[in-house]
Amino acid sequence: MIRPIFHILTPERLRVFSHADSYEAESLHSEGFIHCSFEHQLDGVIARYYSGENELSIIEIDPSKLESPLVEEPSTNGEIYPHVYGPINKGAVVAIINRKK
Repeated sequence: MIRPIFHILTPERLRVFSHADSYEAESLHSEGFIHCSFEHQLDGVIARYYSGENELSIIEIDPSKLESPLVEEPSTNGEIYPHVYGPINKGAVVAIINRKK
């Protein structure tokens, strides 16, 4: 497997995804892509954007199984992040990690 990427979901968004064939974050419609992270970036992203959440789910994605294009490009502070330019198909998800505070 190529280096995995990760996407953070609230429990509500995970429930929606569990009943669908693919996942579309709100950012796909507002920005044109779904924000993802490499493993070493997760703690920083959670601290910046999800500090008020008591429970999160993190989906681990195998990029080789994605049906949508994946682009690694500069984002926060010029750091390179993976962005998925389309829905994340369920077949690309290899694990779901639940995290509680």
